[in-house]
Amino acid sequence: MTQPYILGFIALGGALGACSRYLLSELCATLLGRGFPYGTLTVNILGSLAMGLLIAAFEQGILDAASPWRQVIGIGFLGALTTFSTFSMDNVLLMQQGEFIKMGLNILLNVVVCIFAAWAGFQLLMRL
Repeated sequence: MTQPYILGFIALGGALGACSRYLLSELCATLLGRGFPYGTLTVNILGSLAMGLLIAAFEQGILDAASPWRQVIGIGFLGALTTFSTFSMDNVLLMQQGEFIKMGLNILLNVVVCIFAAWAGFQLLMRL
């Protein structure tokens, strides 16, 4: 059962992650222009790197798995910064387990189906 204070930690991490996403995206747009989604790419790369570091810190005992850091950083901050970090780590874990077909399927479905879903949602609303 989730402790009530954990939700507060997740919310705090989420608020910081969302603000960080906005600020990084704006910084990239200012520095590099808006002709390519540099901001999204930047937060996805940084978030994926941070997620890998976080999971490794738990695996190596650098961070205590019983502490709220997994929820604060992994779910809250990185979840708001980018869900791509979780997607990336899921695929790393599948790769480490030798589940290359599952990894490929996960990548294909997440990328193709999610892009299609975004397009379909856009199209549905545009027709109203």
